[in-house]
Amino acid sequence: MKKKRTLWLGFDRALSHDLGKQVLILLGILLAIFWLSFILLNLSGGDWKTYCEQEHLNKFFFPLYLLIDDNTFHDVYSSASVGGWTLFLSSLIYVAGVIVFTGMIIAAMTNMIARRVERHRDGLIHYLKSGHYIIMGYDVMVPSVITEIFSKDPNADVLILTAVDAKVIRERLRKSVARKQMDQILINYGQRTAKEYYKDIYLESAAEIIIVGNRSLAAHDAVNVECVESICSYLKEGDFSQKPSRITCVFDDLDTYAAFKTTDIFKEVGNLGMEFVPYNFYAGWAKQVFVRGSYKEKSNPDEEIRYPSLYGNGIKPDDTKYVHLVFAGTSNFAVSFAMEAAHLLHFPNFEHGKSLRTRITFIDVNADHEMKLFLTRNRHFFEVQPFIYRDFTKVLRFWPTHKRLSSSGISQHDFLDVDFEFIKGDVFSQKVQGELRKWAADEGQYLSIFLAMSDQRNNFIMGMNMPDEVYDNAVPVFVRQDRADNFVTKLRSEDDKKYDYVHVVGGDLKNEERKGRYAHLYPFGMDDMAYCSDERSLRRAKLINYLYENADYSTYRFPDPLVLNTISLETIWEDAEKAWRKLTVAHKWSNLYCAYNIPCKLASLRAMRGLAADDTSCDTQPLNDEEILEMAAVEHNRWNVEKLLMGYRRVRPDEDKYEHPEFAEELKVNKKLFRHHDIRPFQDLDAVRQMDLEIAKLLPWVVEMGG
Repeated sequence: MKKKRTLWLGFDRALSHDLGKQVLILLGILLAIFWLSFILLNLSGGDWKTYCEQEHLNKFFFPLYLLIDDNTFHDVYSSASVGGWTLFLSSLIYVAGVIVFTGMIIAAMTNMIARRVERHRDGLIHYLKSGHYIIMGYDVMVPSVITEIFSKDPNADVLILTAVDAKVIRERLRKSVARKQMDQILINYGQRTAKEYYKDIYLESAAEIIIVGNRSLAAHDAVNVECVESICSYLKEGDFSQKPSRITCVFDDLDTYAAFKTTDIFKEVGNLGMEFVPYNFYAGWAKQVFVRGSYKEKSNPDEEIRYPSLYGNGIKPDDTKYVHLVFAGTSNFAVSFAMEAAHLLHFPNFEHGKSLRTRITFIDVNADHEMKLFLTRNRHFFEVQPFIYRDFTKVLRFWPTHKRLSSSGISQHDFLDVDFEFIKGDVFSQKVQGELRKWAADEGQYLSIFLAMSDQRNNFIMGMNMPDEVYDNAVPVFVRQDRADNFVTKLRSEDDKKYDYVHVVGGDLKNEERKGRYAHLYPFGMDDMAYCSDERSLRRAKLINYLYENADYSTYRFPDPLVLNTISLETIWEDAEKAWRKLTVAHKWSNLYCAYNIPCKLASLRAMRGLAADDTSCDTQPLNDEEILEMAAVEHNRWNVEKLLMGYRRVRPDEDKYEHPEFAEELKVNKKLFRHHDIRPFQDLDAVRQMDLEIAKLLPWVVEMGG
């Protein structure tokens, strides 16, 4: 049978955990001594009562005076009317008072102050009540999350809820966060999945919640899912009138992240009036490179480091060059970047030359195995589009082979504007180096190279030792770095100067200006610069959805711009927010990818209009008929790829409304099962192609409204 000293355990817990209980214990001791003193004085005789009458003292307060006032004891000791046991007991009472007040109370007060300081440092005291940002969990991504929050709201209060030692986190943050902003960051101890901690941090009154977790733990994604469920349960049980506007949840695994793009597992978040945003470290970095085109430096969060364009100054319909992205390695970075590139990099010249597809190439010694995984993950894409596989490890001459994953009864294929290529070979081998040399010298492509191998050292070695043609032709080389960008950035900064280059052409001496070898080297993937919320794209996505929500589906037309301009901004945004919250997660991502593609469309439009790549002066001007048609084709090509990569498949003839127009309405229900009849070439669409023309026509409105 178990035994324990329950009384002493409770006493010690009260002393060590609760300042209020410490005070109550002291008051209890004082009260006990007071009553004991009063009883003993009564037993000692009547001398003390006579003394009280002489000095006009209340006999009930006399023991208290002895306890707290040494002058009272001095007077008693000097009085002739007090002696014997009364004097002896008075001396004991005085000594007890000295011990309690000059010893215990001072010690207790000192302890209280020390305990409060300790509790503050350990994150056990709660201060924020509303309007704050809550970050749940801690890992190396958190500094970039904080930087992003302060970029949106410089006066924000940020609360980090974590089970990691608060003092350790505070020291880590001091390396990344400006000193003046550290006062705006509070760290509280707590488990992110335990609801009992939510009340203390006023979770229901927070502006936003970002669930980061700790990506070094194997169960990271599962714990974050549990955290979202706990938050929803807490908010439902409390029936709070106020709730956070948004919950952002970080997923580390690419497959988990992909699943949350199509599955409404967190529909409850929307039902509670909040917005749910899944976030992935690798995809977040891809958007910084492809969409934002920049990242914020850790040492100076106010400064953005710009990335180069992957498609020159914009691609016009008559451009004869295609975009080519080469990934050395098949790491999570390479796969995620490739997927995002396939979603986003679409251009008008494809309609004028089928060889001008965006090409995405993987180079890896295990490319054959990684290719099988990639094809399996995206089987419906490769049912439609052939892929290229080449083996550079064999001694025999190699030939490109085009394959399709499966016919699946689909009659039409090979109409997408994105190609995937898999090369089995060592990036350091002569064959692969020769291929890089050939691509770099090819004037028919916009080449970019991403060194995304798992070993950062190999990325760095390769970046420093590319073939000369890569450096001479100013090919952008992106080097994955785990932590700091400093070395690569300083190399580029040092070589980003023009030098005289002299060579002989046809017997004549030619002078050129060229930049140094490393002028086009760019770091990416740094852990503490990972988070980018991209609010502008989110606003644009909500506006795009607003247009679809208010479309006339009998004519497939959006509201006319003149009509839209008569509606107040407040009404538009209010309706857009309501519609967005009701939207399925798959449709949210469809609108988001449409918004992410806008920079590509704008670059093409600027090129078509003869403007500089960074000239935004005409971005909100109406498109002419030719521009509308070109951008509509780009939009449908993008949409085709998006749908296939998100799990939709091309319909078979027996499911196709185009094959069986008499059953068109009935066959449309298959869309809920991720079978879509409009996955086909732009020119083969029926009246629904008007929707692509409409989204192209209203592109300036979306850009102007969304910023």
